[in-house]
Amino acid sequence: MSQSTKIGRSWSKWHLRLHKRLKQNESLLPINSTLLLAISGGQDSMALLKLIIDLKRLYTWRVEIWHGDHQWHTKSEKIAEDLKLWCLNQQIPFHSDKANKEEVANEEKARDWRYKNLLRKAKLLSSNNINFPCTRILTGHTASDRAETIIMNLARGADLIGLSTLKEQRNLEKNIELVRPLLVFTRNETLEICKEFNLPIWIDPSNDNINLTRNKIRKEILPILNSIYKGADSRIADVANRLESYSKDQQLLAEIAIEFCKRETINSLSRNKLNDFTDSIRKIILSNWLRILGVRRVTALQIKEINSKICHRNPPGTIHLHGEFLIRWDKKTIYISKKTN
Repeated sequence: MSQSTKIGRSWSKWHLRLHKRLKQNESLLPINSTLLLAISGGQDSMALLKLIIDLKRLYTWRVEIWHGDHQWHTKSEKIAEDLKLWCLNQQIPFHSDKANKEEVANEEKARDWRYKNLLRKAKLLSSNNINFPCTRILTGHTASDRAETIIMNLARGADLIGLSTLKEQRNLEKNIELVRPLLVFTRNETLEICKEFNLPIWIDPSNDNINLTRNKIRKEILPILNSIYKGADSRIADVANRLESYSKDQQLLAEIAIEFCKRETINSLSRNKLNDFTDSIRKIILSNWLRILGVRRVTALQIKEINSKICHRNPPGTIHLHGEFLIRWDKKTIYISKKTN
């Protein structure tokens, strides 16, 4: 399908802000590549689509759209059809997948389902056009989303790494990066973009379900913080930026320490060597070790418990972690494994 569009080649302060950010970090969205945009139809993703379409002439991108129908409400199929029709009218290639209830039974499973399908589509696009490989998957997360994530993870008791999540760029698989270009915008600003350019917005009714943790923070907690300190969401997101930089340095040093403590494989560490470090450094090493091995949602309280129990004076033991992981230790070694059925 033609890569020309009908939404115009307009320019605004919003385009300029994103353009400047892309110039500051040229690895975010490389020229001459295919960008796969995850578009829900909400204000954030539609603002992302508008800015990327208008900037693509400067970067010679190919732009493709992917929409995930979670089937969470009765209007989901209608939203998918309307969005598809709009994209086709704008001559923007559109792709979609429909989930079943088991695949998206909760927020975590839904996220995994989206990324699985986005990766599959990105690989297919690359194989179909080797001159324009799809190396970037884009989502419409904003500074407001980042603030919500910090608040959520802070309440869970996350460590430093957990508080610096929702990064601007992270690796999904070899040669495929997840990029969040709109972290330099707040949710109020994406709404302004949609209004300024008369973009359609499809409201997802599930966004009003405050039984979902993120929605509760979005609807009830952030508005209170913004009413007390105007622009609080933006400043909280800035904290994540600073933490991300600090966390990267910390991770690098932790990886050197992990290599020093490693026994036969990365799945085992020397208990003696680990206990030569101070209490605070041990917790940093343990946190990064678990991250490297794919253990998700480890709280600061769990790290503190593990760190306390592996001290020299304590006997061998085991602790069960999220995702069926098991950490155990004997007199000399600390091991981690994943239970199999």
